[in-house]
Amino acid sequence: MSRLGEMLGAYQKRDPAARSKLEIFLLYPGVNATIHYRVAHWFYKHNFKFIARAISQWARFLTGIEIHPGATIGRRFVIDHGMGIVIGETAEIGDDCLIYHGVTLGGTGKEKGKRHPTLGNNVLVGNGARILGPFKVGDNSRIASGSVVLSEVPPNSTVVGVPAQVVKINGQPVQHQGGYVDEVDQVHITDPVEDEIEILNRRIRELETDLARCRRRHPDHVHTADEAADDTTKE
Repeated sequence: MSRLGEMLGAYQKRDPAARSKLEIFLLYPGVNATIHYRVAHWFYKHNFKFIARAISQWARFLTGIEIHPGATIGRRFVIDHGMGIVIGETAEIGDDCLIYHGVTLGGTGKEKGKRHPTLGNNVLVGNGARILGPFKVGDNSRIASGSVVLSEVPPNSTVVGVPAQVVKINGQPVQHQGGYVDEVDQVHITDPVEDEIEILNRRIRELETDLARCRRRHPDHVHTADEAADDTTKE
């Protein structure tokens, strides 16, 4: 019961729409899915695998959240909205993690053994993110919405993009006195790939401006150079 109370308290702190623990307990699909997972996990650990999978599939039907009973999930786990979440068999989730809807903690193939990611403590995963492979996402890290993470993430990092890249490490505090990632800023994050493309576009515009200026100042020379280039191309 203490773990349930902790989880309901975490929901209450992280969801401004939550009015009471009773409402969270009765109406929140993330709570429903997590409770079913805890029961299924007990059966899974005691080698009642069929019963465990049956419970998890029933929870999936009720909530749209699929948590394999073999996964390992820590305390105060919060699922926001939750529809479309998939958590694989060997996934591990630390304490105080927050996951939004549409997240996948999956594998990259059909290999045996550890094949799903490990989330450290106090990790936030934005909606639609995909974390694929048997690596660790470090404590206090944030995965931006829509990111595809394919390699290890250092602690205290922010990653974004497809494939995801680290854009911040200790750039700002991500753990406050309350013990949670309180700043859920998934909007003011730049994609490093887009930044590189913008730099290239800016450079192309500068070169085009310089070329146009040269044409105006030395029309005969530029014209001759263009003809020479055309002759070289024809050859």
